[in-house]
Amino acid sequence: MYIYDEYDQRLIEDRVEQFRGQMSRYLAGELSESEFLPLRLQNGLYVQRYAPMLRIAVPYGVLSATRLRKLAFIARRFDKGYAHITTRQNVQFNWPNLEDVPDILAQLAEVQMHAIQTSGNCIRNTTTDQFAGVAADELEDPRPWCEIIRQWSTFHPEFAFLPRKFKIAVNGAEQDRAAIGVHDIGLNMVRNATGELGFRVLVGGGLGRTPMVGAVIREFIEWRHLLTYLEAIVRVYNRYGRRDNKFKARIKILVKALTPEVYAEKVEAEWAHLKDGPTTLTEQEVERVSRHFVAPPYQSFAGDDADYLRLRGENRGFDNWALRNVQAHKMPGYAAVTLSLKPTAIAPGDITAEQLEAAADLAERFSFGEIRSTHWQNLVLPYVAQRDLFELWQLCREHGFATPNVGLLTDMICCPGGDFCSLANAKSIPIAEAIQRRFDDLDYLHDIGEIELNMSGCMNACGHHHVGHIGILGVDKKGEEFYQVSLGGRSGRNAAIGQILGPSFAADQMPDVIGKLIDVYLENRTDEELFIDTFERIGIQPFKERVYAANN
Repeated sequence: MYIYDEYDQRLIEDRVEQFRGQMSRYLAGELSESEFLPLRLQNGLYVQRYAPMLRIAVPYGVLSATRLRKLAFIARRFDKGYAHITTRQNVQFNWPNLEDVPDILAQLAEVQMHAIQTSGNCIRNTTTDQFAGVAADELEDPRPWCEIIRQWSTFHPEFAFLPRKFKIAVNGAEQDRAAIGVHDIGLNMVRNATGELGFRVLVGGGLGRTPMVGAVIREFIEWRHLLTYLEAIVRVYNRYGRRDNKFKARIKILVKALTPEVYAEKVEAEWAHLKDGPTTLTEQEVERVSRHFVAPPYQSFAGDDADYLRLRGENRGFDNWALRNVQAHKMPGYAAVTLSLKPTAIAPGDITAEQLEAAADLAERFSFGEIRSTHWQNLVLPYVAQRDLFELWQLCREHGFATPNVGLLTDMICCPGGDFCSLANAKSIPIAEAIQRRFDDLDYLHDIGEIELNMSGCMNACGHHHVGHIGILGVDKKGEEFYQVSLGGRSGRNAAIGQILGPSFAADQMPDVIGKLIDVYLENRTDEELFIDTFERIGIQPFKERVYAANN
């Protein structure tokens, strides 16, 4: 985990005091709403439907027990006793008082946290695989490279006011758990024929009003040229991106308009002026950052897992949890464990102050004090000894973390929707709860198997509905809330945008609609075939016929 030096700490403390002065002037009427807007956005502060919302940066999802306890304190002292994990691995507080925000930022600075560049038209939080550094299928740990990008992009004077927000994701594993195909820039770590490390570069992905999968503009860029090449990409966007229409301002629109080939040519021409310049990476710089991400002091185990297997055989609940929530680890005798934040009747991604403190205790006891936030709005303990899994499971049950549904239908991604967001067309959380209640039978869930259900309350797609195997979008129809369904989206390798099923549905129809989609899958699947595989084999028509025939 990256630890601030004296310069880093002074920088964020100065930023807190700067914003305290800005807030004071705004509250005194010395700054207008329009003058205050860019200032608050630069510090992660939104004005939502009922209250301000403060988004806290969690770079590439890595947290410490100390930081979790600070978040718990803030939730109690300044909010309503809980926080929310976002799809970009950040943390949101939905109910702070406006005048308290500088005090919250000061509290965060005490544990080397901030809200800088979590909003506004700038380069946002760089994200990656929640199992980075421990995944069994990993080529290379992406966390040092995420940190290098973070240090390069934070306060970058040239990119503080881009045409629109800008998001970068890095993947270092065989499986893409970072969804790099739907980011403005997606970086996939690869090695060339001589074994040298580099990056395959995708540009122009994104969701929202015009969802697109990014295009490859370079198959390989050497690691030392990463920052200069990124700078060339963003410079071209900053120069040619539209600023007259925010709905056409994202880089994906520019890449499509120019074509990926022409965009790549412009990047190469810009890069010719930057290559081998001051931001060219050196081995010393990479080593400086990488020292913050060394492996913890693992123990050596004999490799005998007889007790673990025996306990799984004797306890069905533990076996279900181990099957769904325990991830293979690159270190023998260890596992990565997902703490599910998706029990029925709880808004996906919400976590109470008490749970934050409990998670901090679990991190210290079982995972060298480290925990991760995930794109799927859960938490991960990355360094759990296999011999401790049964004890950990028992404690997770006490604190509401043990729902064995990771990767299943009820482990859905869901934005806060109309319950909080002023942009939303419809509520998301009640629909999520209704679907969770409909599929509350764990045996049935496990029989259905892995499936991704993503839900957004509006076209901004904070819930990534476009890339869900089943996607749900809240829409407004003459002042009433309806829900559009799409099928066949993917967020990993071979990313794809889902196909719209047809006309939207009323809120009370949604559990039955999802039930009928699942029925079509179960009736048509072959052995070992997942929902997405069956959909790609039989197409959308059988699903459409079942759902709309039943509603006519």
